[in-house]
Amino acid sequence: MPGVQPRKPWGLRWRSSVWYVTAIVGLGVMTDLLVYTIVIPVLPFQLERLGYSNVSGLVGWLLFAYSAGLVLSTPPIAMFSERYNTRTWPLVMGQVILIGSQIMLMLAPTYWLMVIARIIQGISSSIIWVVGLALLCDTASESIVGRQLGIAMTGLSLGMLVGPLAGGLLYHRFGFHGPGILAIIATAADLVGRLLIIERKDAIAHGVDPAADPRADEEATVQEGPASDNDNKEEKPPAAEGTLAGLAPLPPPQTQQEQHAPAAPATPRLSLLGVVRKLATSKRALTVMLGSTIYGMSYASQEPALPLHLQAVWAFDSSKVGLIYLAGVLPTLVSSPLAGWLADTRGAEWTLSAALLLALPWFGLLSVDGPLAFFIAMFCLENFFLAATVPPLTSELAAVARQHDGIGYAHVYGAFNLSFGVGSALGPVIGGQMYDHIRRGWAAICYFSIGALFVTAVLTACFLGDRPVLARLRTLRTRRQAGVS
Repeated sequence: MPGVQPRKPWGLRWRSSVWYVTAIVGLGVMTDLLVYTIVIPVLPFQLERLGYSNVSGLVGWLLFAYSAGLVLSTPPIAMFSERYNTRTWPLVMGQVILIGSQIMLMLAPTYWLMVIARIIQGISSSIIWVVGLALLCDTASESIVGRQLGIAMTGLSLGMLVGPLAGGLLYHRFGFHGPGILAIIATAADLVGRLLIIERKDAIAHGVDPAADPRADEEATVQEGPASDNDNKEEKPPAAEGTLAGLAPLPPPQTQQEQHAPAAPATPRLSLLGVVRKLATSKRALTVMLGSTIYGMSYASQEPALPLHLQAVWAFDSSKVGLIYLAGVLPTLVSSPLAGWLADTRGAEWTLSAALLLALPWFGLLSVDGPLAFFIAMFCLENFFLAATVPPLTSELAAVARQHDGIGYAHVYGAFNLSFGVGSALGPVIGGQMYDHIRRGWAAICYFSIGALFVTAVLTACFLGDRPVLARLRTLRTRRQAGVS
C-alpha cells in the first residue's frame, strides 16, 4: 500500500552499529591471517608426504601464489564494490570462495592443485581487506575511524598468534586434515557474522544512522531542555519573512542526527584508469602506498630467515621457533588499537612518523649477537612499533578517499591491498636471498629494513596529513624566530 513504511529488520541497531561492524571486520582479518599462517609450518611435511623433494623452494612458490592471487584480484574487486555500492555480498561471497579453496588445499593430491588453492585463497583475502575496511569506513564517523581501524587490526595479530601454533599441533595429531578443518570452522563462523551485517545505507533507509555522533544529541538535549506548556503558549516562533497565513508551513529544521551524520558516499563513476590517475597525482596517496609496501616487505623479509637464524645460533627446533613468533605477536595486541586512537586524537601523520622512527633502533639491536633473552626483547619491541604503522596508514587512506571526488573507500583500500601484497611477495624473496648469499645475512635483512623504514618516515613527515609534520615544524620555527626578533 502507498505510504506504508517497510518493516524494520530485527536487530537493526546492533547489526548496523559501528562496534558490530568493527568486530566482524576484525574477525575477518583474524580468519584471513589464520588461514594464511595455519599451513605454513606444516606445508613442508605435507609435500614430503606427497613424495616431493626440495620442498623449501616449493613452499616459497605456494606463498607467492597466495600473494599473486591477492594482487591480481584487488583492482576488479575494488572497482566492483564501488561501482555497485555494495559491501556485504562481496564479503559473503569471499567467505564461500575461501571455504572452497580450503577444501581444495586440504584434499589436493598434487602440487599444482595446491598452487591453485592458494591463488584462490589470495583472492578471498583481497575481498576482506578491500571491502571489509571500506565497510568499516562507511559505518564509522570520521572522528573515530582511526580507533575502529586499530581495533579491527588486532585481528591480524590474533590470527598470527593462533595460526602457526594450532597448525603444528593439529598436524601432529590429525595430519593435514586437522589444520584444514579448523580453518573451515573459523571461516564458517565468520560467514555467519557477515550475513547479519546491515550496511549503513540500508540502516538509514529505516531511520537509523550508525555514523551519527550520539554525543551531539546528548548535548542538544541538555542545551534545549524540556519545553513546558507555558513556554509553548508564551513563546511562538515568528513567521518567516515572505510567508502568509494559510500557506503550507516551512519544512522542519534538521534533527541533530541529520546535522552531525556524514553524508552517505555517492557511487563513484570513475574508470579504473581515472582512479589510478587521481591516486598517482596525489603525493599523500603515493606516500601511504609506499608505506604499505615497506611494511609488508619489512614484515615478510624475516619470515624465511628467522627460523634458520634461531636454529644456527641457539639450535632451535620448529616448536621453539613457534614460541618466538608468539612472543613477537603479543605486543601488537596493544600497539595496534593504541596507534589507532593516537591517529584520531593526534593525527595519522604524527603517529606514523613516530612509529616508523621508534622501530629503527630495535631492528638494529636485533642484528646483535647476544643472549637469547635480549633477542626476544628486541624482537618484541620491533613488532610493537612495526604493527603500530598499520592503523595510521589505513586511517590516512580514508582521509584520501574523502579528499578526492570520485575516489571511494574500496578504491583506496584496493590500493593498500595491492601495495601490501607487492611488499609481502617481494619480502620473502629479498630476505631469503640475503640470508643465503650474504655472509651476515640476518644482519643484512635488519639493516635493509632500517633503511627502507627511515626513507618512509622522511616521506611521511613531508607529505602525509592535511598539514604534514615538516610543514608544521617549519611554521613553528618561523613563529619562534619572529617572536625572538
